[in-house]
Amino acid sequence: MYIDSHCHINFPDLAARLPEIFGKMAENQVSHALCVSVDLPDFPQVLALAEQYPHVYASVGVHPDYEDTPEPSVDELVRLADHPRIVAIGETGLDYYRLQGDLEWQRERFRTHIRASRATGKPLIIHTRAASHDTIRILREEGASPQAGGAAGVMHCFTESQEVADAAIELGFYISFSGIVTFKSAKDLQQVARTIPLERMLIETDSPYLAPVPFRGKTNEPGYVRHVGEFIADLRGISAAEVARQTSENFFKLFGIKP
Repeated sequence: MYIDSHCHINFPDLAARLPEIFGKMAENQVSHALCVSVDLPDFPQVLALAEQYPHVYASVGVHPDYEDTPEPSVDELVRLADHPRIVAIGETGLDYYRLQGDLEWQRERFRTHIRASRATGKPLIIHTRAASHDTIRILREEGASPQAGGAAGVMHCFTESQEVADAAIELGFYISFSGIVTFKSAKDLQQVARTIPLERMLIETDSPYLAPVPFRGKTNEPGYVRHVGEFIADLRGISAAEVARQTSENFFKLFGIKP
């Protein structure tokens, strides 16, 4: 069985057809999904899905791209995370690609999430784009690694270099690959997917975005994570069953969920 470690099934284009979404998950041997929060106003929808469906888990956090949205505090994130269906803090991180100018507010928001992660013991879901140096630096400064008292987490939708992957793994983080790894242009990323330890890998869809080949350009959904797993298995010359088993074990271990 596969697990989609990062999706947004609360977004309108997926939420409107949840029975179909869940049916396709079953058809593709996808047993669980983690629905990831991107802002606080929509968090109740995310939590409601996790409360209603036993195979769906949830996170709480505010995406770094969301500039005009209520700013979270450490105390608020800790309070909202105090729920058995909330297994992670995020998604959080840094994005210097979409936003320009003085982004100190983004770095402070990131630090808030790391502090909430340390306070709750729940791992981080990290978004980083065009900001890997500062992302790794702040994770170190705020003690996000287990050896520094943090809960580590996952570098979601990974598109960075081998050097960044190695630095994240050294901090105790997992590396999650989305449908991007199946794109013909993603040769460097495919090499990272070949080389990192399988024990540190997760797979995801980030749906409704970034559908893998052969669905590229269409609306993505959790059932398509199987294609990410099968592609990585081919890259590494191992069975798809081994990728499915290990990435599922990694998911349960990272997020403290009993299989």
